Amino acid sequence: MSIKIYGFWRSIASFRVRVALRLKGLAFEEIPIDILIGEQFEPGYEMVNPERVVPTFVHDGHSMFQSLAIVEYLEDIQPKPRLIPRDPKERAYARSLALMTIADAHPLVVPRVRNHLAKTFGADAKAIEAWGKHWTTEGLATYERLLAQRAPAPFALGSEPGLADICIAGQIVSASYFKVDVKAFPAVNTLGERCFELPAFAASHPFKQPGYQSAKGH
Repeated sequence: MSIKIYGFWRSIASFRVRVALRLKGLAFEEIPIDILIGEQFEPGYEMVNPERVVPTFVHDGHSMFQSLAIVEYLEDIQPKPRLIPRDPKERAYARSLALMTIADAHPLVVPRVRNHLAKTFGADAKAIEAWGKHWTTEGLATYERLLAQRAPAPFALGSEPGLADICIAGQIVSASYFKVDVKAFPAVNTLGERCFELPAFAASHPFKQPGYQSAKGH
């Protein structure tokens, strides 16, 4: 099975797909696309992914994008271990937890939104930082309320990590970018610690990627 990902070390969506692949035990090659300098807009990459975002997942010559769609595809081609429950109610709950960050919190802090705030509204670096902190904190607070209603046991939907845990862990990574203290959200923080004790999560963390080391050197 030949799998390639066009991703970026800092991308939370790329992180989600990396974790899913590693939990599934699937080998992959990651090709870096620097979305901070605009490599996603180059014609060559636009042919790979017309949406001009990362990650793009390529399996046996077939391309797809959007992290949730990719995880669901992985669930189809490699059913074990399961990341999304079979039970309809549990499946809906897992997707709800996932979409809280994928559809609500994360899209508000991505580079294209931050750039638009600067170019269109004249937001300075301080204002953009405050924007990112606000929406990241809102996402963590929402997860804290949800986990208070249904405590992890020990993961969000039971004994094994899955889609919901991947997405909550991504929100925690996002918090580190905006210097938001996750310890203010104890249920989220405890779940995150459990996740990052696992090799699939730890090895997928943005700060463990080659691109991060290169960025630190500049």
